[in-house]
Amino acid sequence: MTSAAGGEAPVAPVLRAVEVTKVYGGTHALKGVSLDIAPGRVTVLFGENGAGKSTLMKILSAVESPTTGLIELDDRVVRFGSARDAADSGISIIHQELSLCANLSIQDNLFLGRERTRRGILVDAAAQRDLARKVLQRLDGTIDAATPVGELRLGQQQLVEIARALLQNARVLIMDEPTSALSAPEVDVLFKVIRELTAQGVAVVYISHHLEEALEIADDVAVLRDGSMVATARAEDVDLAWVVRTMVGREQDGLFPSRETDAGAVALETVELSVADPANPDRLAVDSISLSVRAGETVGIYGLMGSGRTELLECLAGRIPVAAGKVYLHGSPVTGSVRSRIRAGLALVPEDRQRDGLVQTMSVGQNLSLAALSGFVRRLVVDRGAERSAVASMIGDVTVKTSGPEAPIGSLSGGNQQKVVIGKMLMTGPRVLLLDEPSRGVDVGAKADVFALMARQAERGLAVLFTTSEAEEALHIPDRLLVLVRGRLVADLRAGEVTRDRLMSLADGAESTEKAHDD
Repeated sequence: MTSAAGGEAPVAPVLRAVEVTKVYGGTHALKGVSLDIAPGRVTVLFGENGAGKSTLMKILSAVESPTTGLIELDDRVVRFGSARDAADSGISIIHQELSLCANLSIQDNLFLGRERTRRGILVDAAAQRDLARKVLQRLDGTIDAATPVGELRLGQQQLVEIARALLQNARVLIMDEPTSALSAPEVDVLFKVIRELTAQGVAVVYISHHLEEALEIADDVAVLRDGSMVATARAEDVDLAWVVRTMVGREQDGLFPSRETDAGAVALETVELSVADPANPDRLAVDSISLSVRAGETVGIYGLMGSGRTELLECLAGRIPVAAGKVYLHGSPVTGSVRSRIRAGLALVPEDRQRDGLVQTMSVGQNLSLAALSGFVRRLVVDRGAERSAVASMIGDVTVKTSGPEAPIGSLSGGNQQKVVIGKMLMTGPRVLLLDEPSRGVDVGAKADVFALMARQAERGLAVLFTTSEAEEALHIPDRLLVLVRGRLVADLRAGEVTRDRLMSLADGAESTEKAHDD
């Protein structure tokens, strides 16, 4: 293991993992991992999917027990019986996948299982309302604690998870992908809260696939690879290139596919397309957008939260209605349901793979074939042989790492689950592939696999339209980049025509549409 030393005197750790191993059957998820977590500092843990990050965090928070090794709290060996015991001792975790009850209010979710009571009997609803209001005010003053969680967008649900952890007054707060669904302003607020917590002596462990963002908040960094701790350092001693190289063993530039574009005829076109905001029908989420995507071309849509990028793709896929304008697929008007558009060759990979892309009770193979199942029906009976053959072929084509088609979908890493969602839509035989934030919540290596997969589909003649909120992806992946600001198209740029600074200026609305198109 490599390390880098800063100039500060070391701080005694509040929590330590000492030579921790974790074995699942024949799989060694962790191999003698040691990690010190210091109070008042943010320790960022980097690693690809499957490196062991989440497993280590589950052991530290007593969700799981180590096979061998020790956990020390305040220099004393501890063996918690449950995650509740760990939380009572001041160790709290925010899991990557949301664990909220959609039918309950925000307030009820915040105190579920930890209700505040009077005299230990009656729930003190007034006290809970006041505490909920105060913690939500710290994170997002616009959220009403009485709102059912099911009515919140994904980013707001993530804030509720964070608020629930803050209410536990943790000494060690573990955050597993806390910003995966947050907008840039929400991330700024979260970072402000994190700094308030560390100033009070709270130790924060932070896991994120947004590498630059994580380095911004980090005090200490640690890198896991294949279940082993391969490096630790002070954040001021490392940079993004070091993190990528240490994580995946290659330079960052090698993560982005390069190819020659051979665009054909226009496959998808919108003319003055407008879409109402589903949450506020009086407002246009997409305002008079005209765009086109050619066969064999990869087009990216870059925009901040609220730019309308998700509403645009969901409208194209038939999930929300057109308010005005037209959509054309290979010159023919597109109307009708999601199913009819899939049959016409227009397929969407949604942003939230857990909620909208996968069926958690199904296997890998069942998820892959689900959208295309009607194509395997012969005389009212599903041809299982043809289905199995197609599934096996797709697993190889999209490079899903799995023990087999019968494996539970929940056994896969986030990156491999995302490949399954993409493969599911590819099995429908699309001519246009829409992908909404296809790299959300996956590690840097899995992102490279997803980008390479997108490039291969374009080389096969598909028109690929994807959204992203990450500047590096916007600058390196698409053949052409569209920039959305508050529902309007402000730039249509060829690859290599825009710098990072100018992209930020465009996305913030600081540069006019005319300038963006006239360069």
